[in-house]
Amino acid sequence: MASMKKLDIVYWSDYACPYCYIGEKRLESVLKDMKIDDMVNLKMKSFELNPNASSKVESKTDVRFALKYGMSIEGARRQIDQISKLGRDEGIDFRYADTLYTNMLDAHRLTKLAESKGKDVDKVIYLLFDAYFTKNLVLSDRSVLIKIGKEVGLEEKEIIEMLDSDKFKDEIRKDESEAYKMGVQGVPFFVINDKFRIYGCQSKNGMKKVLMNALDDQLETSGSGMFCGPNGCH
Repeated sequence: MASMKKLDIVYWSDYACPYCYIGEKRLESVLKDMKIDDMVNLKMKSFELNPNASSKVESKTDVRFALKYGMSIEGARRQIDQISKLGRDEGIDFRYADTLYTNMLDAHRLTKLAESKGKDVDKVIYLLFDAYFTKNLVLSDRSVLIKIGKEVGLEEKEIIEMLDSDKFKDEIRKDESEAYKMGVQGVPFFVINDKFRIYGCQSKNGMKKVLMNALDDQLETSGSGMFCGPNGCH
């Protein structure tokens, strides 16, 4: 019998994006519910929502939200609360209203550094999202990034050397360019086996349908195992 190949799931994400954190938690939950979480290769790629964002906190979340979407402060707060509820529904202590938004480039670069050193990238991703949406830390703050990096076994010296350089900036721009070439205009965006796509933070049922289609396709294209028929065994 032919062995089942692992599903390759590549996804584009930004640490400032609430739907990315929520969507990734939903995917994690769906994979566990389907009992295929050990049959998946996950890889995150970078997609900065605002590459020109300041490295300093310039406004509160409700003010920034209201200006960006042309709504009242009250309307912005309601929308922020609704998004936070979606996060809490996924088991996250989600505190979107208190986030401190800044440039996310160095957070993405820390992720690339961890990957290049063979560290637990999934843990880095979780720690960065948790730092931003739950602990409400500033992800452009070097001390925050150094602490997170050290938690996964990176040396402080190599983190500082990376932050003092342009290392991984080209890789991040390459990730973004790849997404734009596929017509991606927002994140999260998931691609399964280079074929099946999940656009945005879909429901768990929506994600499950796409994953089932990918699994069915993989079974159809994986080839037959050894078998015997009227004309002999093959």
